[in-house]
Formats: sequence, C-alpha cells, structure tokens
Amino acid sequence: MTDFTMEKGADGVAVITWDVPGKSMNVMSMEAWPLLEQLIDDALADEAVKGIVLTSGKEGSFAGGMDLNVIARMKDMAGDDPAKGLFEGLMGMHAILRKIERAGMDERNKGGKPIAAALPGTALGIGLEIPLACHQIFAADTPKAKIGLPEIMVGIFPGAGGTTRLVRKMGAMAAAPLLLEGKLNDPKKAKSAGVIDEVVPAEELLERAKAWVLEATDKDIVKPWDEKGYKMPGGEPYHPAGFMTFVGANAMVNGKTQGAFPAAKALLSAVYEGALVPFDTALKIEARWFTHVLMDPSSGAMIRSLFINKEALEKGANRPDVADQKVTKLGVMGAGMMGAGIALVSAQAGIEVVLIDQEQAAADRGKAYAADYMDKGIKRGKATEDKKAALLERITATTEYSALKGCDLVIEAVFEDPGIKAEVTRKVLEVVGEDCIFATNTSTLPISELARASDRPEQFIGIHFFSPVEKMYLVEIIKGAKTGERAVAKALDYVRQIRKTPIVVNDARFFYANRCIIPYINEGIRMVAEGVAPALIDNAARQLGFPVGPLQLVDETSIDLGAKIARATKAAMGDAYPDAAVDEVIFWMEGEGRLGRKANAGFFDYDDKGKRQGYWPGLAAQYPLAEDQPDLTSVQHRLMFAQVLEAVRALEEGVLEDIREGDVGAILGWGFAPWSGGPFSWLDIIGTPYAAERCDALEAAHGPRFACPALLREMADKNQSFYKRFDSGAKAA
Repeated sequence: MTDFTMEKGADGVAVITWDVPGKSMNVMSMEAWPLLEQLIDDALADEAVKGIVLTSGKEGSFAGGMDLNVIARMKDMAGDDPAKGLFEGLMGMHAILRKIERAGMDERNKGGKPIAAALPGTALGIGLEIPLACHQIFAADTPKAKIGLPEIMVGIFPGAGGTTRLVRKMGAMAAAPLLLEGKLNDPKKAKSAGVIDEVVPAEELLERAKAWVLEATDKDIVKPWDEKGYKMPGGEPYHPAGFMTFVGANAMVNGKTQGAFPAAKALLSAVYEGALVPFDTALKIEARWFTHVLMDPSSGAMIRSLFINKEALEKGANRPDVADQKVTKLGVMGAGMMGAGIALVSAQAGIEVVLIDQEQAAADRGKAYAADYMDKGIKRGKATEDKKAALLERITATTEYSALKGCDLVIEAVFEDPGIKAEVTRKVLEVVGEDCIFATNTSTLPISELARASDRPEQFIGIHFFSPVEKMYLVEIIKGAKTGERAVAKALDYVRQIRKTPIVVNDARFFYANRCIIPYINEGIRMVAEGVAPALIDNAARQLGFPVGPLQLVDETSIDLGAKIARATKAAMGDAYPDAAVDEVIFWMEGEGRLGRKANAGFFDYDDKGKRQGYWPGLAAQYPLAEDQPDLTSVQHRLMFAQVLEAVRALEEGVLEDIREGDVGAILGWGFAPWSGGPFSWLDIIGTPYAAERCDALEAAHGPRFACPALLREMADKNQSFYKRFDSGAKAA
C-alpha cells in the first residue's frame, strides 16, 4: 500500500505525503492506519529527523475524510463481539493520533519532535482530525477549500479525537456549530474561528510548514490540555460560564432534533462527559459514544442512503446505456414560480435558457426572479455583479416560440391543466428539431396521458421538480408507457448538470413522492376529525425527525391545492375513492377561507408578517378534542405506516424499480425521517415481521388503508429485509 509515503530531507524535515492512488481526493481506509503509524515511528526514531510535515499529494485538497463505505461496514467487520471490536479499533486510532500529538515527549513534555500539517485545500472529517493532533496547522489560501467536521450530516460524529480536541481547543460554545451543525469554513474563516493556525499562499505552503518545524521549541509543541493547570475555554460544565453553555447546548440540540437523531445526543454526551475528566479518559468516552452510534442501525442506514446510494444515483446507477445527452440549450415553458426556478438553476449550470410565457411581462418577471436571487447572493458575499450579469445573459425571456429553435430539451411548466399542457406541447413540437426531448413538469397528471399530445411519445418524459426549485435537491423523473431510453438518459444527464439528485419511476397516479406524501397529510387530517389534538399530531411527526408535521405541511402547500387534488382524484377513482373523511375537513376549511399560509389563515393563525401564532381556535370548535387522546407511539405509527406502506405498494406495482431511489427520494423529497435512512431502511430497522404485525393492528383499528401489502407479508413470513432481498443492485425483482 502506498497511501502514505515519506521523504526525509537534508534539512532534517521528514515530509509524509498522503496520496491515495486512483482517487481525486484522499480518503482514509483501515489498512492505511498502520502505514501512517509506521512512518511516524520511523521519523520519531531517526535522530537525523528534526521534525515532520504531514501534507497531501492531491492538488487543492488534503482529505475528504474516512471512507464512508468503510464506516458503513465497520460493525460487520468488527467480529463476533462487534461493540468490543469497534471500541478497540477506535482506541487503536486514538493511540496513533496521540502518538503524533505527543511526538516522543517525556512526562515533563520534553524531547518531542514538532509535527505540522500542511493542507493544500479541503480538509474534512478525518482529514481535519489528523491535523488537529498535529502541533501546527497550515492551510493554503484557497477560498474554495472547505475545512470542517461534517460527520453529523450523515448520522455519525467526529470519532477520531476531533470532538474532544476541538472542544478543548476552542471551548464548547465555539465548537458547537462545527460539531453539531457540521459547519464548513474556508481557510481564512477556519483560522478566525481558531480551528487552524496559519493561512499562507499556496506556493509557500510546504516551505512555511518546514520553517516552523525547524524553529519550534519544546513549548510550541505541547498541547494546552497536556500542561498543568489547563482550563477549558469558556468553562467546564460546572464552571458558572460553562454551565450556561452546556445547558444551552442541550436545549438547542433537542430543539433542533426533537431527540430523533441518535448521533446528536451521543455527540453532546461525549462532549459533556469528556469535559469532566482528563484528556486520555475523554478520548475513551468519545470512543464509547462513537461505538454506541455505530451499533445503532440508524447510522448505517443514514450513511447508506445519504452518501452511498445518493452518490450512486447521482453518478447514473440506473442510467440507460446510451451516448452522452448533455443539455446545451434548454426551453422552459411557463415563467411562473416553477418555470423561473428551473430557468435559474439551469443558467447557474451554464446552460443557455429560453424562458417563454404568454405575456412578455410574465416572462420578464421570471427572469427577474434569477436577478433577485443573485442580488441576495451578492449581499451575502456568495456572488458578484459579473456572475449575475453572466447568468442573466444566458436567460432569454420571450413570448416567441421560434426562440426554441436549437433546444435539445424543453421543459413545460404551465398550469396543471391537461388541455393547456397539450396545446403547449403541440406548439413546441412544431418548432423544435426532431431530436429534441420534451419534458413536462407535473406533480399529479399521468405522463402517458399527457404524451398523447406528442407525435414522438418515445421522446416525452416527466421531470417533476420540488418547490422551491433552487433549494430542493430531488428531481423525480417519470417514464411514460412509451418513453424511450434516450429520453431517460437526457433527463438524468440534465439533472446531473444542475447538480441535483434524480430518481426514476414509472408512470402512475401521483408517481412516487406525492403518492407517499399525500397519505401522510391525510392521516394527520383524519386525526383532527377524530378529535386528536393538532399539537400532538404535528409534534409526533417532528419527534420522528420530520421537518414539519402534516398539518403545518398542508398549510405551507395550501389547502385549496389539497382540495383541488382531492376533487380530481375522486373524479378519477369513483367509488374506490378512500378519503371522504379527509375531504370533510379540507372542504370545510376551504369554505371558511382557511387556505393556508398564503392566506394568513389555515390550520394555524398567522400575524401580518406570516408568522405562525398557534392553531386556529375554530378548529377545536368544529372538531372538539376527544376526552381520551392516543399515546404518542400510536400517532407516530399511523403517520409512518401511512407513508411506508405506499412505498412498498409502489415497489410491488413496479412504479418504483429500485429501493435506493425509494429511500433517497423520500428523505430529499419530503424530509422523511432522515435518521431512519428512508421507508425501506426503516422497515429493515424495525424488522418485517414486526411491521406486518403492526399493519394488522392498525388495519383492525383504523381500516383497510393499513392492510399489509402482499410483498411485506411474504417477506415477514421469511423474516427477510429489503436490502438483503433486493441487494443485487438494490433493484426490485
């Protein structure tokens, strides 16, 4: 293995270079740790070596962290007693980093060799934890570089000493945004925050680090926590100032996570408990809490969905094997909120955009949306006037269909009316070339029906964006009955260009995302009609990790939209329509003018600025609270199973072809309990036998909408998990 190599210079400085073969950015593997330790031992034992510089052979980066594929498998690799194996493995990492930190010093902190880290750019996760064990951290002045500890975003926390060292270096208050929010900084901001020590010109990085190593004294290389009388910045937990910090941090974490995310609680515990004991004991505490997180199936599920599977989908895991379909010129039909957002993100990706509306003023407003967005970016220092001008230059706002000539993709984003969409489709196809792919942005209308307006149905596809387009990461691609492979590839390549995550599903009512979201909302509304306290409904969802509860969500999306969808669905389904109890509430709210946030009146009351003021008292007057309220778990199970059973049915019916898309789509599309890894991962966590048992109980109590799908029943009988059964490419059989 050659991940780490060492060169000893005539000046007495040993330079250890991290350069993983075949990778654009370094990632740490389990096999690389012994090699790093071997080189450190060699340099410390060599009397000719005066000090060490640890750097990277990758241009513009130091390391992207631990290989998350490895972390996802660590529990399985840990032997018959995985908790013990994990803990011992972590303590082995701590020992290597502690060896770097002590660098041969004796008990009097004498005789050590200076070790500096020289970061050419981005340093994330273990890529920062290793430098934190060094005595001085230099970073190249590269504004695009990101430095930080983002582990919390994928369900773990910095477990190789990063948590303990950062808190002891900066104090709990200053370290909180970096640890609990995964905040990343550029080198200058990282220095200002106290994470790193020096920012230097890129061309001087190695020489400046070497110079420091040669000039450093014994005192320069002793960490504060290894000196007598060390006091934590900001105070320890029972210091008057520190007490307020830790109480506040606890409240902040629980306020944001509602106790649903295991890693956040474990991180806070490691920080608090570690702050009460000596440094080496604190490392053991950190290792125990990190082991606790890795033993929790949530961490593996989050890593699998939010990193491994998400990355696979973004790289085209399910892309047809056809030639590159990169978009060069895009037409967007309709300059409303969706059309304007699509134009913005496409222009940001460097694509030439033609934005068309019936009236020039409307088209101009759509383009102005991009200008306003860039103005906000300029105020925040994220954009410049030149970038704004370049982006707007790429957007042509017009009413003329002739401007679409040369477009290789057209996305229609007009009103959700089949007649209007059909008219626009025909007009577009009269102008564009024969190879142009036509996509419709719809959230509910069947793609195969809309494709009838096209004489090229194999080049007709659905591309469902989520609102607001510039903020939402998911794009749902829908194949109609006759959609061809080139259309699918074009849609996937376009989504990759605009740096979003695609899922590909087959055509059916509500596709995949809305098919699952609507039952979630409807179950919440049903409970209102039953007399369940609205606060219990929404808070039950939030304590499951959902960003908003079902009642708040319907206020945000608008109640009249829900009523419109309900009427259309009822007309299509006839006697099979199952949601009359929901309609009673929705239609009544609509009649009362309670249309949601946009009307400053919905399930919630709002002030003049649109801020929620609490639940509307009229709701309790119409639907009085039941004397006996259900327990929290019962409410949560109703909300969860309403969604996950639809996900299973979508898989059963072939709407969903890949469970990875089901999980990633749920988390990115509507915020499905991220800690769970998604609907299929959650079913694997609780076990299919228990899931089937709960289905039976819920069906008996609340009706056939909770009936156990045949696929789930079969898997329960065989005690199968979804990711084991569909492990071959994670696709449905």
